[in-house]
Amino acid sequence: MNKRDVFPSDTPIILNQFILYISLPAMALLQIPKLSLSFDAVIPVIMAWIVMSVSAGVIFYISKRLQFSKEVTGSLMLVGVLGNTSFVGIPIVQAYFGDSALPYVLMYDQLGSFIVLSTYGTFVSAYYSSAKNVDIKTISIKIITFPPFLSLIVAMFFIGSTFNPIVVSVLSSLADTIIPLALVAVGLQLKFRLPSEDLKPFFSALGVKLILAPAIAILITYIFSWESKAALVSIMEAGMGPMITAGAIASMSGLAPRLSSAIVGYGTIISLMSTWLLSTLILM
Repeated sequence: MNKRDVFPSDTPIILNQFILYISLPAMALLQIPKLSLSFDAVIPVIMAWIVMSVSAGVIFYISKRLQFSKEVTGSLMLVGVLGNTSFVGIPIVQAYFGDSALPYVLMYDQLGSFIVLSTYGTFVSAYYSSAKNVDIKTISIKIITFPPFLSLIVAMFFIGSTFNPIVVSVLSSLADTIIPLALVAVGLQLKFRLPSEDLKPFFSALGVKLILAPAIAILITYIFSWESKAALVSIMEAGMGPMITAGAIASMSGLAPRLSSAIVGYGTIISLMSTWLLSTLILM
């Protein structure tokens, strides 16, 4: 029986919306206040922006060098740069580092991946799909009205504070829905079609996302001698597979939909093994 016969076609959309509008905000409000006001809290944000900036530059160079089409280049600039740092990142990092790592995951995701998706992602999808104008006002509104981002800002005002046990219980119950819902949503959205003509851009995107990106993060920690949990979590986040939302944006923008779906699908599965190898390397 096909998974589409069991679940309605819009199930992934509904699950993703629940996670984005309820689960992630609850986790932000629960975990961010636990952060201490130290440089460690900023490390994930610094790492996220450096890793994604370098990755975008490398993807652009490879695309020019191999003469990929405009549509394929736009696809790779999205799925080869943006990582699944929340839906997949949260359960993977939690498995290897425990609940104490979750505040750093949220910092990397919300002040890194999400803002890059909302600004850079919107620009790339508009430019490479031949749109004439990029509406800066729309991008700004999207950022400041996104529920997880709003909850992150609110939560930062409560750093060092302790909530009432009843509030903590409610937030914990909602935050705990992320892992099961995210894993089901990811599974329902995976697609694995990969024609031979897509092999070069496919391996280019996954090479940058799963190998180069975490290598950049490791190099940064080595250069600055960062050895804290925040740094290790940032390395793991850098090594996450392609962002499903980025793949959806690429597909909706007409940027090589078949290729975008294949990169996200295979990349998600491969990343389960690559992140295990990465964790083994950095925890030696």
